[in-house]
Amino acid sequence: MFRFEIFQRDIMKLSDYDFELPQELIAQTPTDRRDQSRLMVVDRATSTITHDVFANLCRHLSGRPLMVFNDTRVIPAKLQGVRKDTGKFVEVILVRETEPTLWEVLVKGLVKLKPGTEFSLCDGAVTAVFKGRQEDRGIVKLIYQGNLRSILDVSARMPLPPYIRRDSHDNAELLAMDRERYQTVYAAREGAIAAPTAGLHFTPKLMEEIASENADLAFLTLHVGAGTFMPVRVEEVRDHKMHGEDYVIQKESWNQLVSAKKREQKILAVGTTTTRVLESLDFEFPTQQDISGETDIFIFPGRKFSTVDHLLTNFHLPKSTLFLLVCAFSGNELMREAYQEAIRKEYRFFSYGDAMLIL
Repeated sequence: MFRFEIFQRDIMKLSDYDFELPQELIAQTPTDRRDQSRLMVVDRATSTITHDVFANLCRHLSGRPLMVFNDTRVIPAKLQGVRKDTGKFVEVILVRETEPTLWEVLVKGLVKLKPGTEFSLCDGAVTAVFKGRQEDRGIVKLIYQGNLRSILDVSARMPLPPYIRRDSHDNAELLAMDRERYQTVYAAREGAIAAPTAGLHFTPKLMEEIASENADLAFLTLHVGAGTFMPVRVEEVRDHKMHGEDYVIQKESWNQLVSAKKREQKILAVGTTTTRVLESLDFEFPTQQDISGETDIFIFPGRKFSTVDHLLTNFHLPKSTLFLLVCAFSGNELMREAYQEAIRKEYRFFSYGDAMLIL
């Protein structure tokens, strides 16, 4: 059940953005074809909701907008193995390399780990030595022979979000499917530990059709990090702090955005990660070099959008930063109606789920 009873007040309660979601609507696998997922179209100007399939996305694009995609590439960052001292099963998710062989990681039971604890991972190909912790992340030194990326390609798993259930006995066919489908077809720059899931619905053919007849295309990179898994743990929404994530915008894409804004061309962000980058920056002047930095922007209801005119996204977790973002973009009441409609019509939710186009 949705709880959006109170909107205008100084305190914004997280519980106002909760709703009941039947577990069977959480997609565990993708559709057979990427573009056969369902598409809900929400028109903010008319407050109307219509239904289609993603393959027909072009029918809903008018005025040739500039579509902006996040081309980050997910690395197989989930390493399974055992603790050497206890023999107990362990999963370690690589977040980022801070120094050569020194990594920030996510691992359960972090507060109980002692420096020097060792893990044998990837069928013994990697040893991780626990060095300490930094807030909610562990710091480990990885010891291995040869090329780490080659080891991960063979022995590690895609870092699927926890609501997609996999266990250590899943068959090779299912794991191979995850490697292909938990990755956009335009992924180009490695560094993410979660996919920009709004882009999972696109096929090369559909992108060619869009670029030929319906929209201009631009790309940026935001390496989706550990923050995507972190729940909002405070009741007062404004107290939540986002993890910083690295972005790069190639000069060609930056200048496309500058030109689009000057010409009042509509900008359609493919995904919440793209939206966060676009709303972190001002696209006023052209550049002769790539633009890079870090963003920890947190978008919640009440924020004005300065760059993004339309948004393509999936259906998100209750009380999540992503759900708060779409409520900020569309308005609480319209999102309440859209999500109730999605549940009623049994749309598939979350990473492997269906899509929503917000005009």
